[in-house]
Amino acid sequence: MRWLDAAKFFWLLLCCGLAAACGALQDEPAIEVLIHVDGSVRTRVYANELTVDQMLSREGIELAQRDRLSHPLVSPLENGMVITIRRVSERQECERRAIQFERRRLPKESLRPGEEQLGQVGASGIEEVCYRVILEDGVEAERQALDVPAIVEAPTAEITYYGIAQVAAPVPVAGRLSYINHGEAWTITGDASNKRRLTSSLRLDSLVFDQSQAGERLLVSAKTTADSDFFNALWMLPTGEPTNAVRLTPTDVLYAEWRPHVDDVVAYSTGLRDAATGELRALNNLWLLQIDLASGRALRINEALPESPGGAYGAWGTGFAWAPSGANLAWARADGFGLVDLAAGAMLALQSYAPFDSAANWTWRSTLSWSADSRLLLATVHGAPLGDEPATASPVFDVAVVAADGSFAAPMQPMAGMWAAPTFSPVAARGASSEGYIAWLAARQPETSLSSQYDLMIADRDGSNERRLFPPAGETGIARGDFTTHAPPFAWSPDARHIAIIYRGDLWLVAVESAAATQVTFDGASTHPAWSG
Repeated sequence: MRWLDAAKFFWLLLCCGLAAACGALQDEPAIEVLIHVDGSVRTRVYANELTVDQMLSREGIELAQRDRLSHPLVSPLENGMVITIRRVSERQECERRAIQFERRRLPKESLRPGEEQLGQVGASGIEEVCYRVILEDGVEAERQALDVPAIVEAPTAEITYYGIAQVAAPVPVAGRLSYINHGEAWTITGDASNKRRLTSSLRLDSLVFDQSQAGERLLVSAKTTADSDFFNALWMLPTGEPTNAVRLTPTDVLYAEWRPHVDDVVAYSTGLRDAATGELRALNNLWLLQIDLASGRALRINEALPESPGGAYGAWGTGFAWAPSGANLAWARADGFGLVDLAAGAMLALQSYAPFDSAANWTWRSTLSWSADSRLLLATVHGAPLGDEPATASPVFDVAVVAADGSFAAPMQPMAGMWAAPTFSPVAARGASSEGYIAWLAARQPETSLSSQYDLMIADRDGSNERRLFPPAGETGIARGDFTTHAPPFAWSPDARHIAIIYRGDLWLVAVESAAATQVTFDGASTHPAWSG
């Protein structure tokens, strides 16, 4: 019996131990998780508590800096947890897309009312836009534009011209007034309503537009064809009865002007076009050409000034202006002006100043005007700085008068503005100002005259009796867009009774005594008034 009791006791202890062991196994936690990573799904069961970070380490899963994890790394694993790892990458993509062209309808004076003409065929442009593309597991999740689209090829607007019915009032026009409209030469005689187009086949480039002293012919420069070795050619254009334009010898012309009192002589200067950039580069030379007025044939060509670098900003060229007597020729560059010694082939300085740095692809130079007696020059002068700015950045542009013999120079109008273009009138026919007037454009904001609007001012030749002539009070001023950089925006009538001026793209006549203004063109495409006769 004692042996049986001992056996029973042993088995009882054994069963209790097994039961305890089984209970311990049943109490151990079992954590099952799903792991979504790299396109696969992994099922894992863990018997001990782990954090997400520890689980990733056990599984050999590495996280890149930009990868996205569904749970924080310190989170403990929980049964049934789904852990997602999204692989994040980045790339740059660029695409090109079309830019739609715009359609414009513009008036044109050469067309009859109701008539239309296709002036330019429209063409779509191309722009390139680049994106930063965010990918999650190889699938695009986000797209961000890196910058504004870059224009690869600008669109070409479709331009349709239409005729207009406006007719200018019959204001008397002394002599002959000519101008450029839509790249064509026009002329007016008798009264302002008597407008006549002189060209239709030539494409004027506006570099040269000069009318002879008596008004019987024009010098114009016209574009050449795309396959030409030259960017333009010089033409003679009779202004009387309709006749054909006459091609002259010079090509690649930047300046040309009839010599007063010598009907058959032309002064001109040339340049080159850069094949890569298309920009013009002046050669700063000067030639005197004698022509046969009937055929345009060159009779004699003399070099007055050899090619030269042209001083500061010389690539933009030298301007010239004949004295009314035809005996002297003035020159202007970015840093001063003076006279050409035609006999010696040299340039004599009358005024020097710091060139103006436009910080753009053009440079300023003074326009020059001779007094009727050929003794004085009226010009804009770049003045000294107002403060600590460099001399080349000075906003000061004064009107000055200089004796051609160099005997004196005197200020006329301080802070007039860089586009002042002061001009002597012809000798007036009557009144207190029998010696004539001076006219100039005065900047409304002199210290920012580069972009300022302007008013047309007039005074007696000595600067007295100054008054504003145009535009009327309350109207917007004359803008730089009304004239090109080196072309005068206005011209005097031969009798000094009117000024022809470009305003808002149209030609206007302004009476000197009454300030009455008459609009002559109505399509916003007129430039380069030239008046003589």
